Amino acid sequence: MLSVSRIVKFVVKPGIGTALQYSRNMSLLLNKGLINGEWVEAMNKKKFNVLNPASGETVGSVPDMGVEDTNSAIQAAYDRFQSAEWQNLTAKERSGLLKKWYQLLNENNEKIAQIMTSESGKPLIEARGECVYGNSFVEWFAEETRRIYGEIIPPPFPNRQMMLTKQPIGVAALITPWNFPHAMITRKAAAALAAGCTVVIKPAEDTPLTALAIAKLAEDAGFPRGAINVVTCSRQNAAAVGEVLCKSQNVAGVSFTGSTAVGKILYSHCAHGIKRLGLELGGNAPFIVFNSASVDKAVAGAMACKFRNCGQTCISANRFLVQEGIFPAFVDKLKAVVEKLVIGDGKKDGVNLGPLINEAQFKKVSEIVEDAKSKGATVLLGGRAKSDVGKLFFEPTIITDITPNMRMYNEEIFGPVVSLIKFNTEEEALTVANNTNSGLAGYFYSEDVSQIFRVAKKIETGMVGINESAISCTEAAFGGIKESGLGREGSRHGIDEFVYTKYLCLGNLN
Repeated sequence: MLSVSRIVKFVVKPGIGTALQYSRNMSLLLNKGLINGEWVEAMNKKKFNVLNPASGETVGSVPDMGVEDTNSAIQAAYDRFQSAEWQNLTAKERSGLLKKWYQLLNENNEKIAQIMTSESGKPLIEARGECVYGNSFVEWFAEETRRIYGEIIPPPFPNRQMMLTKQPIGVAALITPWNFPHAMITRKAAAALAAGCTVVIKPAEDTPLTALAIAKLAEDAGFPRGAINVVTCSRQNAAAVGEVLCKSQNVAGVSFTGSTAVGKILYSHCAHGIKRLGLELGGNAPFIVFNSASVDKAVAGAMACKFRNCGQTCISANRFLVQEGIFPAFVDKLKAVVEKLVIGDGKKDGVNLGPLINEAQFKKVSEIVEDAKSKGATVLLGGRAKSDVGKLFFEPTIITDITPNMRMYNEEIFGPVVSLIKFNTEEEALTVANNTNSGLAGYFYSEDVSQIFRVAKKIETGMVGINESAISCTEAAFGGIKESGLGREGSRHGIDEFVYTKYLCLGNLN
């Protein structure tokens, strides 16, 4: 993470050249929603501002859509799905549309990255990386489109033929988070479109501009009107819009990435129509370092796993469990590297740690740290707001002497805070690691082969990084167990959320 390539400066004001560069980079900055192939205002004519968390400045404004707009988008997606033109598209033709979308996304990576950094605050180096990562899902599912296979079943009677086919479920509602405003859309939408579904996308209220930019490129790729719809809304309207997406009779399935608390509400709403449901929810990832581990590998993994996107990822390491024999060496090396992090506006050269996304998230991180301090935790590094840089910046922090009565021990932090817990035995580490309702990702470092297989089997998460923290990729099945969600995204299994199996029985054959 620290060996960052040179970041191109993104300066708005000085000079004609930089102004022209800004204009080119922000040419995909849109201010309307997309419904039935039309770029539209909200029916109530209201808008809300999208703010840059690094500076507090307004990046743009978008429609504050509500229930009526959402129903219109659902109807457009439903009508397109039912149309002969869409139903008769072959897998090869859907694949071609996705490939064209992938090509346009690649050609516009820098423009999207600039928008993403402006509205999410993540450093440009990370935004560019997310563009590559998000684009990869469109490429992958363009290829998977032509591999949605059925089955021929040997019949129990000689005068029958039996087969299973896969068919798209219908309209898919996609509700996406702010921390990966590009990749969380493409990972869902590309799979749904590959399966033959149409989609209604509700991006997070903090980061709708990236969603609109990539939807515009999908339109340019030739997707027909109504196949892809984007409903933008403020935090005030989010609950009502989410409920409509879950309860509408014309929506066949819902895919949501976000907090466990909101996921439970949507789960309840979807019971109304027994919807197909995919949930990728919160995590509380353990990061275990055993005595046999390579300290250098573990520290490098910790940096990538904890400080990417300022710790605001669902698979960020949350509880660092370090065995007694290696604890001092790990802490010393980690502290030395964390001290080198450069915090600031993600558009500036050399910055590799941006702001927290909004005031609510800043308040949560601050309160969790203060709670730990008040209960006897030791702050080895940081632990305070970085107010000289900006309102939403928090110092990269390392805290030890964590005890079970602290919020930090039990809650997902979602910020640049390392909480260190010392342990003695493997059994002790696994007990602490598994003592949570979450089960998304887990990590451990060990050079003991027997231990690797024991711990990999016993750790209760849907994904496990072993001597590796960069576990996300297009080819892997992403998802959790327990209260971290249902279903899988990415990989060949990502299609499964958007198709159903139809059984055909041909009888009375001669």
